[in-house]
Amino acid sequence: MAEFDLTPKLGTYLDRHLVFPLLEFLTVKGIYDDGEMSSSKLELLSNTNMVDFAMDVHKNLYPDQDIPNSLIEKRKTVVENLKSLQESTEKIQKIFEDDEVSKMIQTARDGRVLFESLQKSHDFQPEMVDSLYEYAKFQFECGNYTAASEYLYFCRVLLPPSNKNYLPALWGKLASEILMQNWESALDDLNRLKEIIDTGAFSPLQSLQQRTWLIHWSLFVFFNHPKGRDLIIDMFLYQQQYLNAIQTQCPHILRYLTTAAITNKKRRSVLKDLVKIIQQETYTYKDPITEFLECLYVKFDFDGAQQKLRECESVLENDFFLVACIDDFIENARLFIFETFCRINQCISITMLAEKLNMKPEEAERWIVNLIRNARLDAKIDSKAGHVVMGTQAVSPYQQVIEKTKGLAFRSQMLIVKIEKTLGARASEGIQWGADM
Repeated sequence: MAEFDLTPKLGTYLDRHLVFPLLEFLTVKGIYDDGEMSSSKLELLSNTNMVDFAMDVHKNLYPDQDIPNSLIEKRKTVVENLKSLQESTEKIQKIFEDDEVSKMIQTARDGRVLFESLQKSHDFQPEMVDSLYEYAKFQFECGNYTAASEYLYFCRVLLPPSNKNYLPALWGKLASEILMQNWESALDDLNRLKEIIDTGAFSPLQSLQQRTWLIHWSLFVFFNHPKGRDLIIDMFLYQQQYLNAIQTQCPHILRYLTTAAITNKKRRSVLKDLVKIIQQETYTYKDPITEFLECLYVKFDFDGAQQKLRECESVLENDFFLVACIDDFIENARLFIFETFCRINQCISITMLAEKLNMKPEEAERWIVNLIRNARLDAKIDSKAGHVVMGTQAVSPYQQVIEKTKGLAFRSQMLIVKIEKTLGARASEGIQWGADM
């Protein structure tokens, strides 16, 4: 399964702390050699402050060797630096522990007003925010994501967007929430970052790079948040700048977009648009998941779709983000095969359908009965002959209009939001220019 493992590609666009869960997953799956995985973990840990973790990995990798002096010395340095940062931020931490200050921060809408209030009431100085950011960053590198998230939140509230630490603080806050599996907070941070990237004064190349990173980090959120499979379709497929980033920088993300579309029963209409993108990018990226849709909806190759579905199951089982989607994926993929096959054939052998769906005939018959009952399909089962007899299913023009209108309404809404953001940004620039004058 190493052939279909995307971890090396994904890791290029992830913070090293976000790569650790992926490596742990691969270790459990046994796709790679244990020694190779331990070496990779040790290499990742070399540029962090998680020295104790690095020592444990070194012991497992080299049980007959002593801990290197470099790690022992690094641990001493980390402890000393931690104490130094704790002392330098002690006054700042006491300020934020105050109940009144906590209420002010939670209710504050303007960072500048909040900063001025803290300056008057607690003699808060600008350099204190920079010190707090350095301390938060150090805590993150030590693997203390709870403390890092808390302090980075303060930094985000108090720092102006023009500050050099503002954007890194947002990325650090998002990574901390992901690693703590706080998916609601992570989604809020993701949306905040997205808004800044979409409206910020970045060069085209910087915007492309930032969006590519955001696309990869968002996988953690989208495949764990209850609304994630809707959000990933809206962002990756119907927001042109992110679709462009996928097609330009990371076509392998099509695996995750395709899985989200297949497992989302409410968004069946997106398959047509998605298949077009898969066809366009088939020369740069393909795997069993994207090929499944291509076999089914482009080539109408049911035997090929059946084979790809078997391969899809193996791919899903060994993908960190998709392992929880297996049941939904297989169920919906079988439904797609059944519906497409039924559109072409009016009388179908249950035995043949069972083969197409990779099921036993009895199991396939029960599955089809439930499908007819739940989906209200115009079909009957002839148990004696072992056939499914399909009725004529004309596509409702009314339903077509509804689907088209939904798509148009969504795109119009996104266009309005973008225009409002652009006008707001220009208005704020005008106000700032007038103030400078």
